[in-house]
Amino acid sequence: MSAAALVDAIRAGLRDAADPSRAPQMQTYMKSAMPFLGVPRPTVRRVTAAAARAHPPQTLDDLARAVRELWDHAAFREERYAAASLLRRPIAAGELDLVPLYAHLATTGAWWDHVDELAHHVATLHDTHPTETAAIVRAWSTDDDMWLRRLAIISQLGRRERTDVELLAEVIEPSLDDGRFFLRKAIGWALRDHARVDPDWVRAFVDSHSDTMSALTRREALKHVG
Repeated sequence: MSAAALVDAIRAGLRDAADPSRAPQMQTYMKSAMPFLGVPRPTVRRVTAAAARAHPPQTLDDLARAVRELWDHAAFREERYAAASLLRRPIAAGELDLVPLYAHLATTGAWWDHVDELAHHVATLHDTHPTETAAIVRAWSTDDDMWLRRLAIISQLGRRERTDVELLAEVIEPSLDDGRFFLRKAIGWALRDHARVDPDWVRAFVDSHSDTMSALTRREALKHVG
């Protein structure tokens, strides 16, 4: 099945589900230059899944082409949400070949909603290709692009006992003295998440970096640590 048929089905489904009365509020909340159709995220996922069942991508390249078409030529933000939702298809799970696409979406999306969605896919890569993925997120953690840094920092969210704490520290440290909110928040979030399984490590990390860690990051990191 062609990528074009899948893209057309998704676009048609999104327009059928559009609620113009919701669109302005959604655009304002997300501070988005791109307009919205007024389709909630769960509905976007359902529309995307239904289209993918009707027009299943046969290869990873087919899937990637559909994602790029929806993303790069989006007229509404929900089309980008649908593109990201396509990456949830089983054919994409744990595929290292998709890393350049993830980086493209992160840097061109350049906002927290897009980057935080991508983090789930990078977390899977930590399991399927740990050595290669560790090298990738190390490189991202020192990139000039803030959103690649954020993606590296939160790429192990939800991994719990599988978290590579040495790698977590490595990707956090280059941004500890960066004053930008979305990096400070990401560091606090990543540490808070790991504190659920290893609060002692998080407490020790925070204490050992108290001279460079912002108050916001420290507060977030220790939110659930006694």
